[in-house]
Amino acid sequence: MIPSLFIAHGAPLIAIENNEYTQFITQLGQSMPRPKAIVVFSAHWESTDQKVSEVDTYSTIYDFGGFDPSLYTIQYPAKGKLEIAKEIEDLFTQNGVPFQIETTRGLDHGAWVVLRLLYPNADIPVIAMSVNPNLTPEEQYKIGKSLAVLREKDILVIGSGGTVHNLRAVKWADNGEVDSWALEFDEWLSLHLKKWDLDSLFNYEKLAPNAQYAVPPYGNEHFVPLFYAMGAADDAKKATLLHRSFRYGNLSHSVWQFG
Repeated sequence: MIPSLFIAHGAPLIAIENNEYTQFITQLGQSMPRPKAIVVFSAHWESTDQKVSEVDTYSTIYDFGGFDPSLYTIQYPAKGKLEIAKEIEDLFTQNGVPFQIETTRGLDHGAWVVLRLLYPNADIPVIAMSVNPNLTPEEQYKIGKSLAVLREKDILVIGSGGTVHNLRAVKWADNGEVDSWALEFDEWLSLHLKKWDLDSLFNYEKLAPNAQYAVPPYGNEHFVPLFYAMGAADDAKKATLLHRSFRYGNLSHSVWQFG
């Protein structure tokens, strides 16, 4: 059974950088069993109702500004797969998850940056999914859990975001040092993920050290894809940290495998 993944998409620059993190994601795509399709929950697609993409071929969305001009020439023309989108909609119906169908939206950089590193040929069908940061972590987990059966069919579920993502705190002049507050939060998170301690994780805002700084209320959309990806492995309840590093003082680059 294929695992689900949480992958930090970092700054858009990782799409053109060659470093420890980009090399790791590229190698991960080469070493994992090839999925039949990919379901990706991106932090950069927020919606009050769960959205499911029924798109034939995705356009590439450049939802960022002020970066290297070459970023705006990248294309990732992944195709969708209606059969799998319909299966997801059936699962949501069975599990009482309200949803809406989206037929035109392309892939934002939270999706295509990660997918392009994993599978550069854009030759695996993709079903793009929105996230709702206003739901409780338990509700987000439930949405992911309703898709757990897809893993038995070699469909890869990915949550793309960042465990520590406070753009007001990042230090673009990166000296390689990691802020202690960011590390303390991420280590607390790691401990409770490995225990599959849902009670603590669902209450991370009150229990985790520096939670309000690591996951600020205005930026929690980057954190919540973790719960969607985790829920998709509720049947296994196993979390493995595959990679963790930091850029710009506190922006986390972490990859978690669930299942």
